[in-house]
Amino acid sequence: MDIFEKCFSYTTVKEAIKEGFYPFFIPLSENEGTEVEYRGHRLIMCGSNNYLGLTTHPKVREAAIEAIRRFGTSCTGSRFLNGTLEMHEQLEAELAEWVGKPAALTFSTGMQVNLGTVSALVGRDDIVILDKDDHASIVDGARLGYGKIQRFRHNDMEHLECVLKGLPDNAGKLIVVDGLFSMEGDLAPLDEMTVIAKKYNARLMVDDAHGMGVNGGGHGTAWQFGVTDQVDLIMSTFSKSFASLGGFVAGDADVIDYVKHHARALIFSASMPPANTAAALAALDVMRQEPDLAARVNANAEKIRNGLKSLGFNTGRSVTPVVPVIIGDDQLTFLTWKSLFEEGVFVNPVISPAVAPGHQLLRTSYMATHTDEQLDKVLGIFEKVGKQVGLI
Repeated sequence: MDIFEKCFSYTTVKEAIKEGFYPFFIPLSENEGTEVEYRGHRLIMCGSNNYLGLTTHPKVREAAIEAIRRFGTSCTGSRFLNGTLEMHEQLEAELAEWVGKPAALTFSTGMQVNLGTVSALVGRDDIVILDKDDHASIVDGARLGYGKIQRFRHNDMEHLECVLKGLPDNAGKLIVVDGLFSMEGDLAPLDEMTVIAKKYNARLMVDDAHGMGVNGGGHGTAWQFGVTDQVDLIMSTFSKSFASLGGFVAGDADVIDYVKHHARALIFSASMPPANTAAALAALDVMRQEPDLAARVNANAEKIRNGLKSLGFNTGRSVTPVVPVIIGDDQLTFLTWKSLFEEGVFVNPVISPAVAPGHQLLRTSYMATHTDEQLDKVLGIFEKVGKQVGLI
């Protein structure tokens, strides 16, 4: 059996491209934050994680350019060896203060944060407990560890308690959840979860990739719930509100030090390049200096959410700048995506296994820098397309 046979017989993508319904890997010629261009076609971007619009902020751009002038384009090595700059440690200190934890550690990507942190902490006699809607990076981090994996129904605190109740008292237990779930835009009930975790002697890690910069005045979902002290570890990425690339985990200094010396995803990867580090630092400074950005992105999301609901669309459980349009069928999801794209709105189609069957959706997300004029235009196009395809 040729191991490549599965590759040669994989025709799904070729068929979708031929039929004109392939929505992925779209090469953009321009990306100005709220608007993008594809082959001369101008679109309003409603499918980005650039929540605060900082990728085009002058301070962030200039910080990245200046870092390249001073340090070049790469550190060309692991943080363990030659790849640590003073700037990395400055970023870690400022991030720890921002999220309300004693220490922080940066990784080269957000994916690596979860792969490295979870697998480093969960050993053979330990158990990691996951929400069924957790991000793939959390699931993969749990698989890389040597411990057992348990799951509970999405945001079902009764089921979480039932799972914990059935686990051995002498096992180490780590609960890992998203703070803001990236497909449907709902929040983990961290106020309830912290109480349950403490009751069963479990530690709690929150992946706040989408919540950082957006919730809690920008400080994150744990901050918004007022439970920063009860959440043991907080992670986030730099590829969303921080307008860069990389990620970090923050928590108790001893725990961060342990992860620093045991996370293979950190030890065997090159460190964050200077430009990305400087951009993340500058973005954090903008968050401090312009706190209205978090309020603005949430106000924009509320405008869109209310508008879509009034038109008759199903926006699910969203309470954040991630606003899904739930459709429930693969073909109709792709048809609606294509029609919106042709009319000038960029959104993301999501089908199973990324979401449960019957819950296929268009993932839309909004920025602090979207104008009222752009949002009104988006709602108008959604109304036109929704009627054309029979959704409303």
